[in-house]
Amino acid sequence: MSTPSLTALTPAPGQSRGLRSITVGRADMDPQSGLLEYVVRNDAHTWIRRGGGLVGYGETARFTVTGPDRFTQAQEWWRRELAGAEVVNELGVPGSGLIAFGSFAFSKTSPHESRLIVPEVVVGCSEGRSWLTFITDDAEADLTAEAAEAALAAYLVEPDADRSPSPGDRLGPGVLSEEQYKLAVAEGVKHVQSGELSKLVLARDVVADLETPVATAQVLRELAVRYEDCWTYAVDGLIGSTPEMLIKVEDNTARARVLAGTLDRANAPEGDPDYPTRVLAGSEKQLHEHQIAIDSLTETLEPFTSSMTSHSEPFVLQLPNVWHLASDVTAQLAPDAAGEIPTSLALVQALHPTAAVCGTPTTVAGALIRELEHLQRGPYAGPVGWIDAGGNGEWGIALRGAVVETPTRVRLYAGCGIVEGSQPEAELAETWSKFRPMIQALGLAR
Repeated sequence: MSTPSLTALTPAPGQSRGLRSITVGRADMDPQSGLLEYVVRNDAHTWIRRGGGLVGYGETARFTVTGPDRFTQAQEWWRRELAGAEVVNELGVPGSGLIAFGSFAFSKTSPHESRLIVPEVVVGCSEGRSWLTFITDDAEADLTAEAAEAALAAYLVEPDADRSPSPGDRLGPGVLSEEQYKLAVAEGVKHVQSGELSKLVLARDVVADLETPVATAQVLRELAVRYEDCWTYAVDGLIGSTPEMLIKVEDNTARARVLAGTLDRANAPEGDPDYPTRVLAGSEKQLHEHQIAIDSLTETLEPFTSSMTSHSEPFVLQLPNVWHLASDVTAQLAPDAAGEIPTSLALVQALHPTAAVCGTPTTVAGALIRELEHLQRGPYAGPVGWIDAGGNGEWGIALRGAVVETPTRVRLYAGCGIVEGSQPEAELAETWSKFRPMIQALGLAR
């Protein structure tokens, strides 16, 4: 059974704390930097892509939970909070009004606490519109634009300092050494070849030990600038920039981006623009891995939809470190038996874990992950994002990221899809290409 945090349910179990919020429009955001000018605190919650998204400060409410029904428990808590909330929202666009940032453990057996966090202040920007939200549980607090601006100003008084690399910074092995990871991949290939499963995703970790405290805000800004086509996220020490959108819900429309199939750009020949398409789209192994991932998502999403479209063939997504085979999926959501459109978090519950981060069949892959990886993934490869009062939200898969374990220790994660044609040495090299965004943002050398 899941164990919810009792402190999250104060003043009494099962009752709302009486959240109150006001959202007002703003017109002073720099069109060049967008939200990046607000990523100045190491404890900020972020969700940014191409300068837009959300940045949150402080904490007004929190819910934590572990176990297989973590998504259900989180949804029930969010509904209770909404039922007792007072919301003033002059915009009414997705991401405005009362929102919660969230991060969920990859595994239902993980001791890591999944969480929803309601910030005190949120700055948002989307499609040329920007806004400010102030959230409180103080029944006497003023819900005014002036109160919201004052709360924001208090968080911006002393920005956290940037950090310069130190000679003593070290990047070391995690739970598995490189040789041990290659052995795990070889063992995984044997299970695939035996017909137990068609795909398995195996991850590994490396640990950054720093001489001086990590400057999370600086790391996030560098990721957001360098990987502008990804979603740069930060929730409670989980940081990164993911290229994979698990699900986005905006009104009655759901969107997802599925990635599977990877090619390292560091090894690409110069003057050959067709190289990534030729290698990725011409590889039976890469196409097979991608098809498994797209089928996994569309088959699970289909019961919630009235119509769904996706690319007939994957396209090549270019990122600074790698190329991926990618497919975008768009679906119109259908009401359930009670006439309600599923929320973004309800779809997260249905979709996670996808074949892109676990394998297929899921049960077999999950058991092998626990047997071969020898590490706790925690929030790595779990859903990360946000949900608003209307059920809209954006939930990525926590990839290309890390967990800040202490002020001077950061644990990085990366994984690869293992299919019948996988080669251990190639999969190890692929993990290094996926570590690269965080290694560079931390100012480290491999």
